[in-house]
Amino acid sequence: MDQEPINTVAEDHGHILVVDDDPQIRLLVSRFLQRHGYQVTGAPDGRVMMDVVARTTIDLIVLDLMLPGRSGVELCRDVRMTSQVPIVMLTARSEESDRIIGLEGGADDYVTKPFSPRELLARIRAVLRRTRSRNATETRRSEIVMFDGWSMDLRRRELQSPAGTLVDLSTGEFDLLVAFVEHANRVLSREALMQFAKARSSGDPFDRTIDVQISRLRRKLEAVTNGSQLIKTVRGSGYILASEVRIREGQSA
Repeated sequence: MDQEPINTVAEDHGHILVVDDDPQIRLLVSRFLQRHGYQVTGAPDGRVMMDVVARTTIDLIVLDLMLPGRSGVELCRDVRMTSQVPIVMLTARSEESDRIIGLEGGADDYVTKPFSPRELLARIRAVLRRTRSRNATETRRSEIVMFDGWSMDLRRRELQSPAGTLVDLSTGEFDLLVAFVEHANRVLSREALMQFAKARSSGDPFDRTIDVQISRLRRKLEAVTNGSQLIKTVRGSGYILASEVRIREGQSA
């Protein structure tokens, strides 16, 4: 199936790519988002999706977890190799495992099927608002944060290892690390990290999505430092980055 036509509306709040193999869902979501001022492109599978992403500027992707061929998680990981475009994952069930699978793949948020179009719209607006606010703030920043030989460029959103190599982090992982370095040597609870990093919180104290993101961030850092743990767990309290942090002004682009 070929790419569906791009529908432009008079009031353009952004360009959304809706990826779902169910044509009725694509049509329903596309029409609803268009009525609320978004430009929408539909894609039935990963092949069309990746073609659109390569040739078109997309502001956010709504991506179904269960797709024919390559799954939504695999496609999400492919996108994350080259882009930090926000992704809202559609999951078939409400179990924690489905939410974790989506976030493990690099998704920024998720909506459980069956869903209300208004709920999806609210999620899209929230993710875009966070992304645009963060990007606007970071264009004004030029600080480079240093800790234990690591270097974080807050404006470019780049993390450099002590050996000088760039470490690829998702949007959520980078935001978590920023929260840690901004509150170095302080124990941060899961709730505080959700607030600082603007991670999604359902209000459920047993929601472990933040723990998944921290675990993923740790693995990436420890893979570079041969297992040396930078982010430590404080049992019963939260997590801490026990490190001396200093900030220097970077070069403006």
